[in-house]
Amino acid sequence: MKLELDIKPLKNWFPNYTKPLLIAGPCSAESEEQMLNTAKQVAAFYPNSVFRAGIWKPRTRPNTFEGIGDIGLKWMQTVKKETGLLTATEVANAEHVEKCLKHGIDILWIGARSTVNPFSVQDIADALKGADIPVFVKNPIFPDLQLWAGALERINNSGIKKIAAIHRGFHSYDNGPFRNSPKWELAIELKTACPELPVICDPSHIGGTPELIPYLAQKAMDMDMDGLMIETHFNPISALSDAKQQITPIELKKIIDGLNIRTSSIASIELQTKLVELRSIINKIDNDLLELLAKRMAVSAKIGEYKRSNNVTVLQVSHWRNLIDKSILNANQLGLPEDFIKAVYHLIHDESIRRQTEIMNNPGNHKST
Repeated sequence: MKLELDIKPLKNWFPNYTKPLLIAGPCSAESEEQMLNTAKQVAAFYPNSVFRAGIWKPRTRPNTFEGIGDIGLKWMQTVKKETGLLTATEVANAEHVEKCLKHGIDILWIGARSTVNPFSVQDIADALKGADIPVFVKNPIFPDLQLWAGALERINNSGIKKIAAIHRGFHSYDNGPFRNSPKWELAIELKTACPELPVICDPSHIGGTPELIPYLAQKAMDMDMDGLMIETHFNPISALSDAKQQITPIELKKIIDGLNIRTSSIASIELQTKLVELRSIINKIDNDLLELLAKRMAVSAKIGEYKRSNNVTVLQVSHWRNLIDKSILNANQLGLPEDFIKAVYHLIHDESIRRQTEIMNNPGNHKST
């Protein structure tokens, strides 16, 4: 995927920027007392951080807490005045943008529910024309890299050059221990397509529980992400939304202070030499893997021809089950994780099925390789 964006460097947005950029605050603005109490504690630990709070909260079902509304913008002004923290909130339409700009909100973000809708993103982009404000774009709910990239492009095309992505995880049929599956590979692909794009990780929404936040925050730093957005509430148990995933400012301090921030630059000549040597070995192994995969697919195609000639179904469930069981057994002996091997074999099997199905349906167009 190709993604070309006109972006100002993150260090030019915030004069006192140090990695990670920390964005902390409650899921929702609930009261002026809640906002100030939380913000003052966060500011005491991290005076250069950004205070976040949801003013308008899009919910799946009606008749639940959908945000405090416009009054929360005045509370944000009070937070900024009394703590000096920059402020950030989510916008879902042009009206939200106009109200935030009027009240001096410093940073806007587009939520996962809005990113999935190009019409909504374009309305927001149109409302931003002429503004000079950082805008963060969360990944869409489902793993669709094109939607994520498209939303970033729409905002950038409106003239916004202070733009970043927020990785908050994706809904999946199997999220494992997480509220939203991290799918780190999609964030990596986005960063690879546009290396200058800052990427912020939201471990609160990925994990869905405080216990997973330290692990996810460190993982994000190890993946060379630029910042963290962590939901922080002075009394999480009383929160009106996402109470189970918010942490206290004290817990936030323990997590941030415990991070190991590694460098992405390689200054040592000796280290560079060793990495080049090891990467050349990997390159050869990768080439061997590609050749073996090509041979495997050629054999798979030949099997497809025999199945067609003998009127046999493409999918042989018992054989597939035996193949997986045997591969997992061998993988365990080689020290390879079971989930990894399953994922690899599912991809290989899907391609084999695709090729054999093509042979079944279009026998004359098939050419053995």
